[in-house]
Amino acid sequence: MDRRLFLNMSGLSLLSTLSPLFPIVSYAEDTTVKGEFSFSEDGSQFLLNKAPFQIRSGEMHPARIPYQYWLHRIKMAKAMGMNTIAVYLIWNFHETSEGVFDFASASHDIAAFICLCQDEGVWVLLRPGPYVCGEWDLGGIPSYLLREPDIKLRANSTRAPQYMAAATRYIAKLAEQIKPLMINNGGPILMLQIENEFGSYGNDVAYLEELRQLWIQQGISGPFYTQDGLEQLQKNKTLVKGGALGLSGGELADINIVRKEYPSVPAMCGELYPGWLTHWGEPEFQGTNVDVSATLNDFMTHNISFNMYVIHGGTNFGFTAGANTEKGQYQPDITSYDYGAPITEQGMPTSAYFKYRKLIAEKLSVTLPILPAPIQTLKKNAAHQLTPKLFASIWDNLPAAIHTEQPQSFEALGQNNGFVIYRKQLIGHVSGHLHVPKLNDYGTVFLNDRYLGGFSRTLLPAAVAGKLNMAGRNQTLVMNSAHESPTLDVLVEAMGHINYGSELGDRKGILQAVSLQHPEQGIYEIVDWQTFLLPMDSKFIAGLKGGNPSSKKAGLFFKLNLKLDQLGDTFIDMQRWTKGVVWVNGHNLGRYWKIGPQHRLYCPAPWLKKGENEILIFDLHQLKAEPIALERTLG
Repeated sequence: MDRRLFLNMSGLSLLSTLSPLFPIVSYAEDTTVKGEFSFSEDGSQFLLNKAPFQIRSGEMHPARIPYQYWLHRIKMAKAMGMNTIAVYLIWNFHETSEGVFDFASASHDIAAFICLCQDEGVWVLLRPGPYVCGEWDLGGIPSYLLREPDIKLRANSTRAPQYMAAATRYIAKLAEQIKPLMINNGGPILMLQIENEFGSYGNDVAYLEELRQLWIQQGISGPFYTQDGLEQLQKNKTLVKGGALGLSGGELADINIVRKEYPSVPAMCGELYPGWLTHWGEPEFQGTNVDVSATLNDFMTHNISFNMYVIHGGTNFGFTAGANTEKGQYQPDITSYDYGAPITEQGMPTSAYFKYRKLIAEKLSVTLPILPAPIQTLKKNAAHQLTPKLFASIWDNLPAAIHTEQPQSFEALGQNNGFVIYRKQLIGHVSGHLHVPKLNDYGTVFLNDRYLGGFSRTLLPAAVAGKLNMAGRNQTLVMNSAHESPTLDVLVEAMGHINYGSELGDRKGILQAVSLQHPEQGIYEIVDWQTFLLPMDSKFIAGLKGGNPSSKKAGLFFKLNLKLDQLGDTFIDMQRWTKGVVWVNGHNLGRYWKIGPQHRLYCPAPWLKKGENEILIFDLHQLKAEPIALERTLG
């Protein structure tokens, strides 16, 4: 397809601030007419309108980017030399409740994002799942499916009929959005990926073929591709008929191996990692020192197609972050998805960005587009401390109780994430050890208004666990009451469903019987619970009843009214707080946790307003407000 050269005159004023490495000439593909994307007969190359085509893709996820910044991030990727954007479409982001889909609201309008790519002259690789992994809650699968105790995920309809019925409904709804945007219909979508890294999970190739057929039934006939690690592909043969092959972390040597083993279809590096993900409790942000220059140079030299995962990560806003496990240890992902990517969480270029940009431009012998104007940040106001004030208590904002004999999971109770309180009025004087054998993922325990400690599924540093009296799995808490018939409360937070590996499908809340263990009186099983659902969604937060809390026990909301006369991106520094969630003007920024390494939460400028702004903090431990700060970077 012909390239159109043009002068980007709007960028002339940026020269003094951005110091671009190349002149102000840029280029774009004409992605506005019907075309054909196919494979060469010998399987060696991708073809665009029958001409060899190298996919140079950078991945970003619209769900992790404020929609007002979509165009900026696309322009940033294009200016680094990308001709394609790879996109995860996240099932549980678009199916907001069972059978209810949102492709229309501004932040969910995936067709609008794809059209922006087309307007900018870049192509699209579509990665719609149903499972995506992506360090996203449950890998993008809706957690309402976990209401069924024996549900099977990621399997064909014979083995997993409920899952496949839901996936079929999702694909049918999504196809309505993307069919007009396929390249053969005049859109920019080149290829569609079937599932994601399935070889790391199983070998049910009938499942993959069933997904492929679902797309064909919706009038989308491909081209398709799959994505796997080389070892997993070789072991489980998780590919689809006629589909290209993407390799996770594949080097040039890996591509050559795949070409020899599967010569009839093209192979590409489907995920080139310029950084890495970070979990809560790790000593530092991961992936910040990664350099993929050598691999990128190989791909450019040998005309190998690639997708940089991720070129821009964005943010796990709200409760969208997922979790991993390693050697049985639960590892929840932090709120930031900066990833050490060439474009930071806030949309700024790193030194690696300019290094890769220069390499690509030299290999192509072209002049790349200039960078778009940088996003403005708020100036730090050091004139006075920003200290929130006590606003409300969760204990004064409880909904009607649900009565159950045994504690039930969040999912069984119809809640996907957030918090749940499990309550039981005990009988007589109570002493012994409280045993909660399976609590997912973090719980604080109270006897009447007295904080006893808690349970953490995540392994905590000894100093943190000791200070907060937090127990781990299969540990107990000492419980003694001077009062007769005290009330036991366990406030449980869901930290993110596992998104990768064999433990996919973990449920949240108290999942096994709770008991009180006494050395002389034996074991007493606690039954007949009251349960209070606290989704902490926009409706719940908007309905909070403020005022002087009736109880000062932990589980408090704090509020700061912040007056602004200018707007810009900012990071809210929570390093003096313990563990909780922050909202700004009703927008959930995500979780913070003192164990780090993240202490600052990204707040984009479009979520702020001139005049009065409301910052609301819910902390699981704080009884007293501490100052916060507005910073210009993640840290």
